[in-house]
Amino acid sequence: MSLTTTTAVPTGTWVADAAHSKVGFSVKHLGIATVRGEFQSFEGTLVIPEDLAGARAHGTIKVASVNTNEPQRDDHLRSPDFFDAEQYAEMTFESTSIEALDEETFRITGDLTLHGVTKPVVLHADVQGTETDPWGNERVGLEITGQLSRGDYGMTFNQALGSGNVLVSDKVKLALDISAVKQA
Repeated sequence: MSLTTTTAVPTGTWVADAAHSKVGFSVKHLGIATVRGEFQSFEGTLVIPEDLAGARAHGTIKVASVNTNEPQRDDHLRSPDFFDAEQYAEMTFESTSIEALDEETFRITGDLTLHGVTKPVVLHADVQGTETDPWGNERVGLEITGQLSRGDYGMTFNQALGSGNVLVSDKVKLALDISAVKQA
């Protein structure tokens, strides 16, 4: 596969607009149902230079901002059984490489630090387009997906069920919908 250096994202520094973006995740519950959640406090930056080899992405999430629309579950997720938000207040992502697979698709490889553990993770980004908003800001839309094993990050709380399923799956799917604004 030949990689291109022309992308649908113009050069510059792009900052996520949290009011128009979502950082979400999903896990299987009881092996049969999908539970979705999001983090409501986050920031992210994408830098696209002329030479794509120098592109980079960075993000920070406040784990206490987790929201699954169930307050009791959210409190449990903030506890030492899962995120341990008191001890590990943030999770961070720092890219190590960004590759254009074609004009609108990127592979973003980087280090995710979660629950005090840093591991590599690969994300897939699809450019949804660019637009100038009514206030003159240039924007880009990105859909970013990936997955991780929560056990890799020391988050091993679980309960075996009689059927052979477990209470909470180890696999966590990531789904980010980002609207980013180009900085002057």
